[in-house]
Amino acid sequence: MDLLNIDENCHRNKLLYSEFPERARYEPCMLGVDEAGRGPVLGPMVYGGAYCPMSCIKELEKLGVTDSKALTEEKREELFELINKSSEFVGWIIEVHSPTTISNSMLRRCKYNLNAVSHDSAINLIKHTLNQGVNLQEVYVDTVGPSDKYEAKLSEIFPDVKITVAKKADATYPIVGAASICAKVVRDRALKSWKFREGDNFQSLEYGSGYPNDPVTKSFLSENIDPVFGFPSLVRFSWSTAEKILEEKAVSVIW
Repeated sequence: MDLLNIDENCHRNKLLYSEFPERARYEPCMLGVDEAGRGPVLGPMVYGGAYCPMSCIKELEKLGVTDSKALTEEKREELFELINKSSEFVGWIIEVHSPTTISNSMLRRCKYNLNAVSHDSAINLIKHTLNQGVNLQEVYVDTVGPSDKYEAKLSEIFPDVKITVAKKADATYPIVGAASICAKVVRDRALKSWKFREGDNFQSLEYGSGYPNDPVTKSFLSENIDPVFGFPSLVRFSWSTAEKILEEKAVSVIW
């Protein structure tokens, strides 16, 4: 399980893998895909994929996996450990998108918006799962945008895999619930253990959950802006919450 260095090089995207269940090579498998951290102004967005043999769905259900948003942080951590202890039949793969990469993508001259980033991340997770040697037969994805168009897009790329894209898939399909839990736990751990490249003076600061409506997050943004260099790399500076503070407190630049 590759989580040891999750807080290193946080300004770069990275892939994380669980232990590989060997039976996934020869038994027909399903994959669930979901994300965590799409909306926050702080920290990474994390896309998670969980996979297991289709014959093991009952065993997966017994773990109690479901939509991570319906669980407490303690319960998510508990279930994540259970998933890792069940490595004989379930595995996961995670793509972490750094806030710097997200902001740079959205501020390109040809904007690479969050929906496109999300779709491409799901595609990458499916490809990486196949490249690992998983005998992948079915994929279940929590939708981003119109589910029918998204499903058609994935089906065209992966014609040999049965694709299902649905709203609230994390609450409907246990395999997507497992992916949701993995993504959320990694996102929370990455945010809590963030290593600031801008100096040790940031390490002791409280910055909250990262969501724009969190008073602690608002205070962090307002009090830690440099008038020339802007925000530390934890911040998605392309978000409107950050842009407004930049407009109010940063030095104007004429191009």
